[in-house]
Amino acid sequence: MAGAVGEARGSGWTWRPVAQDPLLARAFHSCTELRGRFYLVGGLLAGGAREPSSETVVFDPAGGQAVRVAARGGPRRSHAWTAGSGSCPPAGLSSHTCTRISDRELRVAGREGGTRTQRRYGSIYTLRLDPGARTYCYKEEGCHTASRSGHCAALLQSPGPHPGHQLLLFGGCNSAEPEVAGHWSHGKIKEEPPVAPHLMEKLSRLVSSGQGSRQGPRGLRHHSCSVVGPFAVLFGGETLTRARDTICNDLYIYDTRKSPSLWFHFPCADHRLKRVGHRTCLWNDQLYLVGGFGEDGRTASPQVCILDLFI
Repeated sequence: MAGAVGEARGSGWTWRPVAQDPLLARAFHSCTELRGRFYLVGGLLAGGAREPSSETVVFDPAGGQAVRVAARGGPRRSHAWTAGSGSCPPAGLSSHTCTRISDRELRVAGREGGTRTQRRYGSIYTLRLDPGARTYCYKEEGCHTASRSGHCAALLQSPGPHPGHQLLLFGGCNSAEPEVAGHWSHGKIKEEPPVAPHLMEKLSRLVSSGQGSRQGPRGLRHHSCSVVGPFAVLFGGETLTRARDTICNDLYIYDTRKSPSLWFHFPCADHRLKRVGHRTCLWNDQLYLVGGFGEDGRTASPQVCILDLFI
């Protein structure tokens, strides 16, 4: 199936609702798992909103409860983080990705256009943190990517004879090809990814039912992406390939176990699952879907769902 995303028939999947709360109804927010809690920050509460939310909401997936964190004044100036010497921050960050490499290093890639639109290429920055001194420092890397916004990033083990890790960017432009935004040799990445053996096994069985392709989805943006072992799991988003019915409900799996890596496409007929600006989080061997706008592109979903795979 060269030239098209591989598809599989006869295997089923869905997002099963497990919780619902109006506090979770938002899109284009961040969602970070920390010590068994999901921290949702900001986002848009409705389509067409002019200002993003300043709220922080904490969701307990074990109890199914969401609470709003009380707003507090900013930290005192004497305790605020400051830019370190030589810091060169990117301008106007929006629709970018920020990927944790270690406790003190993050990789920032891409951004939305504006008065200084990146039309020729996308810049890559390394953000280094010094918690003791409460300073940060941005450094622009020498490499560039295609101009991207609304893309996703996945830190995955490199396939092939030379082990290591690479940061791949998916979507956010018309291209179907992922790009490398960073490469680290074996042993450089010390972070231990979340363990999800049962979900990995189900994903392995799911892709074994289909035929893969070397070409991924073209023109996809504002989708979700979670790394589950050797798999990058992408869902939903908005397609740039058509003028109408642009919000998607397709599941894509990028399998890096062999070289070259392969794409697998699992479409969905249920329009209620269409999402854009949503987030997925891996916790307790389950993949959670949180928030996002639905099919109309304006109504935020208050649901939390779990990916169910029927193999």
